[in-house]
Amino acid sequence: MNNNQITDKSTSHIWKLWMGALILAAVLAAAAALYWQHNHPHNGLQVGGGVNALDKVESAQTIRDSYDVIVVGTDPEGVAAALSAARNGLSTLLVDGRGRDILGGLMTLGWLNTIDMNYTPDQPIGGRHKVFNKGIFSEWYNQIEGDSFDVITAANAFNKMVKEQKNIDLLLKTVSIDPVMSSGSDGNEVIEGIVVVKEDGTKQTISAKSVIDATQDADIAAAAGVPYTYGREDLGDPDAKMAVTLVFRLKNVTPDVWKQIQKRLNGDDDPGTGANEVSAWGYGELYNYPEVYKNKAKMRGLNIGRQNNDTALINALQIFDVDGVDPQSRADAFEVGKKEVVHVVDFLRKNYPEFANVELEATAPELYVRETRHIQGEYRLTILDVLENRDQWDRIGFGSYQVDIQRLSAAHFGDVVGKPVQYAVPFRSIVPLHVDGLLVVSRSASYDSLPHGSARVIPTGMAVAEAAGAAAKLVQEKNLTFRQLSASKADIAELQVRINKQGMEVKPFSVKPQPFMGHKQYEGLKTAMSLSLAKGGYKNDFHLDDAASPASMANLIKASKAIKPDAFKGDAHTALGKVGSPDTAPLTIDQASYTITQALGMEVVFEQAKAELLRQKLLTEASMALITDQQSLTNGDVYMIIKDLKVGLTGTP
Repeated sequence: MNNNQITDKSTSHIWKLWMGALILAAVLAAAAALYWQHNHPHNGLQVGGGVNALDKVESAQTIRDSYDVIVVGTDPEGVAAALSAARNGLSTLLVDGRGRDILGGLMTLGWLNTIDMNYTPDQPIGGRHKVFNKGIFSEWYNQIEGDSFDVITAANAFNKMVKEQKNIDLLLKTVSIDPVMSSGSDGNEVIEGIVVVKEDGTKQTISAKSVIDATQDADIAAAAGVPYTYGREDLGDPDAKMAVTLVFRLKNVTPDVWKQIQKRLNGDDDPGTGANEVSAWGYGELYNYPEVYKNKAKMRGLNIGRQNNDTALINALQIFDVDGVDPQSRADAFEVGKKEVVHVVDFLRKNYPEFANVELEATAPELYVRETRHIQGEYRLTILDVLENRDQWDRIGFGSYQVDIQRLSAAHFGDVVGKPVQYAVPFRSIVPLHVDGLLVVSRSASYDSLPHGSARVIPTGMAVAEAAGAAAKLVQEKNLTFRQLSASKADIAELQVRINKQGMEVKPFSVKPQPFMGHKQYEGLKTAMSLSLAKGGYKNDFHLDDAASPASMANLIKASKAIKPDAFKGDAHTALGKVGSPDTAPLTIDQASYTITQALGMEVVFEQAKAELLRQKLLTEASMALITDQQSLTNGDVYMIIKDLKVGLTGTP
């Protein structure tokens, strides 16, 4: 039928279809907008035009010689711990030694103004996701703009909450803080308080029944003699740790500029990009930004947090080989960062029309340091605890943020090891070994370096800290040590009742097993995950049935050296000498076996490698039986072989 033959009736029918399509498009557009709102909500406070006044924060005029609780560190975890202790009726000293004049630390001085949220798997209610834990975190969160916030709003909210508590004395800008120790009757050391040198040079010794270390790097715990691992030492690489970031601030980010940013990112098909009224995330192509400080600094995609004065904070510049507990190393990182961001902003102005008129206004007063110490506690949270969504009998908080391992070096691209649904942080993980009277509630709590990639986020830390403040009250009432509390199911149950009454939601839960847990070679994957050899991404897809290659096998075996470093006397990559196209060729069981013998420095010919591994019980018939095709091994096959290797070398899976 041509156009001249269309009847009035058919014209009406087409018009109705057209109108229906428009309505459907409008519905889909609204749904898309709600998707971003649900996943990255804002709280409806004024944003992008109003200027906040920073409230002055003052130290107490008089600091007593004794308190029920001393909380060291004014990061969000320290504020939460102090508030919880004070609300439980304990006299509380909140003290900081980093020259700060406002509260909030990493968020307000490191300018990390976009929150890595812990959302429950529940369906959104009223356009908002439900957050885990609630309590003091939610109380503070409800006073700020949203998942990104103005740092002045955040600092004022922290200050207001502390000022309202008559049981808290605040002491800022101390020159030094050191623990006061004594010997306990059970062989452990006991922390009895702190000695501080104040800003005016005077020294004061302050006793306390309990001390809570909320410093980012567990400074008090380390000074008290608590054992710890550093960086990825638990994975056999103590020199590796996540990059630090220098956040920078752009001005001239007007409402029109923000609309342009939203248009670009919300119009992108990449699910990893988007923007709402306060947050924007995307520009992933900046991974290819040509940095000036080669091998020292790199850009990642932009995390942009909007401020209330036509400025925005950018979390994207990563700096490597920084020892976060060394002042000189931090100072060097500042210099690299301050010089690099000048070029970054110039690059943004030249390559993105929406940034054409922005200018660099400032860099953050403090570095965003992601990883330093990991203390040894009564329990170390493991990667399997997180990715198997395990509950804990002594749960004091929950996490659900992805296991986010940021770049370790300029050559590394970072990893998302997996995405949990819900896991519990145990009270035992904040009770340090060998020192009584002390709890550690920062990112440096007793977490292995991999689960730390999830548990380090602020909402989890504030929940754990709130529980610590309540625990300080309970142990003083019952005349217990924190260690005794950590071993008592009855007393932990009472602690859980108390923190739930405070407004937290910490109750038993169960998550159905994840699909990857039902794989026939899951035992191998567990070993691979624990060694940081397997990454599942946001969808927990570990590609167990994908084909492995000789090159990938060599890389994995090289990375497995942490199993028992002294045993790896050779080089796995020498096994590739006669392999054509090692990146794409199928991996045979003989090639896999030969790769291991070469890595261990065994003088074994190719044809005898498998038999030798079986003889030495470094490979088992049980794992061999799970291999479907010995001429083309899968990743799952390789992980089982690595499990056998670990058991054979160490006696443990």
